[in-house]
Amino acid sequence: MAHSVTAGTEITTEAELREVIPEPIEAAWTKERASLSPTDRMWLAHSPFCLVATADAQGNCDVSPKGDPAGSLAHVLDDSTIAIPERPGNRRVDSLRNILENPHVGMVFVVPGRGDTLRINGRARLVRDAPFLDDMVVKGHRPPLAVVVDIDTIYHHCAKAFMRSDLWNPESWRPDAIPTRAQLAKRLERPEESLENLELYYGPGYAKYLY
Repeated sequence: MAHSVTAGTEITTEAELREVIPEPIEAAWTKERASLSPTDRMWLAHSPFCLVATADAQGNCDVSPKGDPAGSLAHVLDDSTIAIPERPGNRRVDSLRNILENPHVGMVFVVPGRGDTLRINGRARLVRDAPFLDDMVVKGHRPPLAVVVDIDTIYHHCAKAFMRSDLWNPESWRPDAIPTRAQLAKRLERPEESLENLELYYGPGYAKYLY
């Protein structure tokens, strides 16, 4: 059933918000820290995937996925600074352009099979020609730059979202319920390309473009 986009009562103040969602327990506020603990470092060492949220000077937002072998994704520079290597992508550099305008970033680090996550918020800058880029080489490829993040807050987040979504349960996976990546590209991005060529491009050989 379709509903009007104007239906419902809009919440416009925090007081109204707290009428719906009560204040959290004290531990939810006090768990924030400004530096990495040994446990945080361990988590980062085992995380192969994170989401990086940025916004430009006007507040237009972007969330970008980042992935590397565990141990290569987040490079710890010190207890309050990490670096994320920039790998080949579509070259839109949406998040990087945002960082040039607005340094504030939010990151969620995921460990496969775990429902809890590590969240880091901070201020980012783009760095090239740094010695630590040599430590970020994967499969012989050195990143051209890294996003260096000065940590403001860090804390571990509970597993409720992953539990609700049943994300790690293979029995819940339905990858064939939607068109393939090649079919999506044909419909939405590159209609002039043949589906055969797109299936070939996004097939097993696609891995050669990772680094």
